Amino acid sequence: MNLVDSSGWLEYFADGRNAEFFSVPIEDTGNCIVSAINIYEVFRKLLGERNEQVALQAIAVMHQCRIQPVDEQVALSAAKISHDLRLPMADSVILATTRLYEAVLWTQDADFKGIEGVRYIKK
Repeated sequence: MNLVDSSGWLEYFADGRNAEFFSVPIEDTGNCIVSAINIYEVFRKLLGERNEQVALQAIAVMHQCRIQPVDEQVALSAAKISHDLRLPMADSVILATTRLYEAVLWTQDADFKGIEGVRYIKK
């Protein structure tokens, strides 16, 4: 299983320098999960930078993967991760979701650099 961080989705949608790196897990839709937090972050960013239509189109692409809710189990795990690794809430929820589903986290967010189970590429 793979989970692409919001930074990776945004890079993919913008066809940025690292888009090809993220295309591997994103286009393998049978093995891709998305945290509900990723939906929030991507929609919010595109809504502010582009418009609602573009934001909704991006979310439709993300729905090709399996969307995972933030439930009590994810929330408690995220709180522990946040405490132990000093990560912000959203990052902790994303990492908790990744670990719950035994996935690999793909990101260009330096907060995740060096964490086990993370495929990091410099932005």
